[in-house]
Amino acid sequence: MSLTALLERAARLDRFGMTVTRIGLIVVLLWIGGLKVTPYEADGIVPFVANSPFMSFLLKDPGHYKSHMNPEGALVSANRQWHQANGTYTFAIGLGSVIVLYGVMLSLHPWWPEVAALGSFLVFTMSLVTLSFLVTTPESWVPALGDVHHGFPYLSGRGRLVIKDAIMMGAALVTMADSAKAALRKRAASVENAA
Repeated sequence: MSLTALLERAARLDRFGMTVTRIGLIVVLLWIGGLKVTPYEADGIVPFVANSPFMSFLLKDPGHYKSHMNPEGALVSANRQWHQANGTYTFAIGLGSVIVLYGVMLSLHPWWPEVAALGSFLVFTMSLVTLSFLVTTPESWVPALGDVHHGFPYLSGRGRLVIKDAIMMGAALVTMADSAKAALRKRAASVENAA
């Protein structure tokens, strides 16, 4: 098979690729949003929220989170009580609900592409805010604990989690454009049918 034939086959995958992109966004949004109701997931987002100039006011005591962090899988009852009093879990449930709502909005593409386009725009905006954590959250970078590889550009586990939102941001723009085109086609067809 020639290179041209391979490229022609690849070029025909654009609609399939769009579907995979949309489904991928929906799965990630529903899954991650749904996990926000669990204490371990809520505990994990506290450094981002506490250091964000846009969100820190949502926690009662954003300045003292470091001494109350639970490693994933660890249960320290006193820390969980602090997070409960701090509003961590209430905030996480609200955030998770919003993220799940965005996933549902994207899944409405076949029936209400206008809603899906709006949902994609909101995912784009959410991803932009999430990427701002690279600037505002010190825990996004490897700390200076003796190794010469620390600080910028050495992303910590949290930083690697955040940088992936650059992909979500791009995918949201692509699905937004696709849903907007579908909405315009739908409107044109209804005008044509009415005439």
